[in-house]
Amino acid sequence: MQALRKHYPEYFMEAAGLGIFMISAAVVTTLLEYPTSPIRQAISDPLLRRFIIGVAMGLTAICIVYSPWGKQSGAHINPVVTFTFFRLGKIKAWDAFFYILAQFLGGLIGLILTLVVFKNAITDPSVNYVVTIPGTGGVSVAFLAELVISFGVMLMILFVSNTPKLAPFTGIFAGVLIATYITIEAPLSGMSMNPARTLASAIPSQNWTAIWVYFTAPLLGMLLAAEVYVRLKGQRAVRCAKLHHHNNKRCIFRCGYRQNGEWGMGHGE
Repeated sequence: MQALRKHYPEYFMEAAGLGIFMISAAVVTTLLEYPTSPIRQAISDPLLRRFIIGVAMGLTAICIVYSPWGKQSGAHINPVVTFTFFRLGKIKAWDAFFYILAQFLGGLIGLILTLVVFKNAITDPSVNYVVTIPGTGGVSVAFLAELVISFGVMLMILFVSNTPKLAPFTGIFAGVLIATYITIEAPLSGMSMNPARTLASAIPSQNWTAIWVYFTAPLLGMLLAAEVYVRLKGQRAVRCAKLHHHNNKRCIFRCGYRQNGEWGMGHGE
């Protein structure tokens, strides 16, 4: 309860972050895929539509990371990112628990809110609740694809966020990767990397197709990335669990910046 009393603003920010991401995903996908949408009618090429969706979602992620709330919570908006930082010793157990709970709730609430406003469009088979399910390659291809993209994004986060000259641009790197993955990888697995994002679509759609893939592959991929980084750089090289630390927002993590007295990069509790 002490963690909940002290850090509830960060938990709320994480819930809101993934909720906003899900709202953006549903709205943008509807605009680009719903048959009666003027944009869908004007753009027949599915690759171009995926590219536009990818750019929109990449920009959404960037805005979340660099928003005041993202700067304070760290903008994980993904239970696997949070768990990986917990494995790396950067997050206390109760904070990790409440972050993950908030992310699952926030993602679901975000999609439900979108359903209330755009019900017929979101439920149409062309949009299909923006579910993430395996493509024509099947479950094994989807599993491998989710593992690879999750490994890639987590390794990028660790290398970039812990390189002083690059650290302020971690959110931009993440946004570019998301845009690239949606454009290229989405036909293989739906491009999730995030069990909370997948569950948010699965519950209202009641589509549980290979849902285990989206809980296991991202976890294995990101934990593997953490293992690779630690073996290459050492665990002490991981400074903090925030994607953006060059700000004056408080930091609730086991923060290497605070330990080293670098107070210009995020205040403590």
